[in-house]
Amino acid sequence: MNGSNRLAKESLPTSQQAEHSHSHDAKHEHPDHTHGTGELAHPHIHSEESLRRIVNRLSRLEGHIRGIKTMVQQNSPCPDVLLQIAAVRGALDKVARIVLDEHLTECIGRAAQEGNIDVEIKQLKAALDRFLP
Repeated sequence: MNGSNRLAKESLPTSQQAEHSHSHDAKHEHPDHTHGTGELAHPHIHSEESLRRIVNRLSRLEGHIRGIKTMVQQNSPCPDVLLQIAAVRGALDKVARIVLDEHLTECIGRAAQEGNIDVEIKQLKAALDRFLP
């Protein structure tokens, strides 16, 4: 789609800029939560750079999806729409891969060091069961 390069260069929407303009330097921490398994998980701590990359990719995907909606509204040829949907699917899968990689290297590694790897593996398996077809 012709507008996708333009979308890739857009900055974060104002609401997301405010949400991610923290005063701390290198780490972003989420409070303890259970991930739906009932067992307490470790706090998720990720670098601001990692969070920024993921949010930027999701922002581009948002724009791309709006572009597909416009294509449909303008009666663009179905094969063109399907091609753009496939591109969004691929980009969303890439985001999922980045999140999974981050989880494996940061969260699982930290859980192993802290001695609660079994809980973290159980939670990851449950998430993958919901994520994978």
